[in-house]
Amino acid sequence: MSNDNDLRNRINEHYGSLSKGQRLLAAYITDHYDKAAFLTAAKLGEAVGVSESTVVRFAANLGYKGYPQFQNALQDMVKGKLDKVHHMEVTYGKISRSEILNNVLKADADRIQNTLEEIDAAAFEAAVDTILNARCIYIVGLRSCAMLAEFLGFYLNMMFDQVKVLKTTSASELFEQMVHIGKEDVIIGISFPRYSMRTLKAMEFANNRSAKVITITDSVHSPMNLYSSCNLLAKSDMSSILDSLVAPLSVINALLVALCMKKQDEVVTSLELLEQVWEDYQVYGKDEIDYIDESVHMHYANLGENHE
Repeated sequence: MSNDNDLRNRINEHYGSLSKGQRLLAAYITDHYDKAAFLTAAKLGEAVGVSESTVVRFAANLGYKGYPQFQNALQDMVKGKLDKVHHMEVTYGKISRSEILNNVLKADADRIQNTLEEIDAAAFEAAVDTILNARCIYIVGLRSCAMLAEFLGFYLNMMFDQVKVLKTTSASELFEQMVHIGKEDVIIGISFPRYSMRTLKAMEFANNRSAKVITITDSVHSPMNLYSSCNLLAKSDMSSILDSLVAPLSVINALLVALCMKKQDEVVTSLELLEQVWEDYQVYGKDEIDYIDESVHMHYANLGENHE
């Protein structure tokens, strides 16, 4: 196991037992480890808003003998990122573009196959039932996972009345959008390495408010599973600096299809309404404003024919 993964795993495994200040440190390090790696304990505490002693206790709680050893692990994370860039150059730098296409698509196909073999079918069914019975569906996915959250939210909006895709740049904004979440609601948290601590905080808040929690993540060791009773696991690892979100998207597609089969009448009604809206407002018609006077429309059409 690399030091990079070792530090991440230590944070994930100990997160539930960390103090409030130490959780702030965990969130900062997860999002800004490249900056944290070169800060003294005092400067790191200042950046996060905690004391130097909290930083030292945080390192000790993760199992490091002192802050210098912890800082070495942080610097190894930075080195690990550079190694990934180098590995990508070695792997893809000397092969043709057609080979890159073949290798990447094959690797993604393998991830989908591995996900299919390992995903918990019972958890999948439980997720479908939980969403069907929810009063309001909250979805949170940040950074590279934001596109997955938007995709899921777009189609859930065709089936359900209350769907909220959380958009945020800070933890406080998340809580403001979740202020009414309760035991009749569900939150779907989507996060893959590097895990988003803001997503984790949203799920913790939802759990504390007795809402149902569903995760879409990559591993049983993911910190996203701390507050979830229903975990949908999908492979996302990739031998480069890029995240592979193909398998997670396939799981989301399967979830949407299963829900759609249960909500066929609502989906048909929504699509019929949308078709009427699209027709009334020329959403998928010409790119220019529609002609009010049909005779003017015909006049310009005839002019076009005369020039052919």
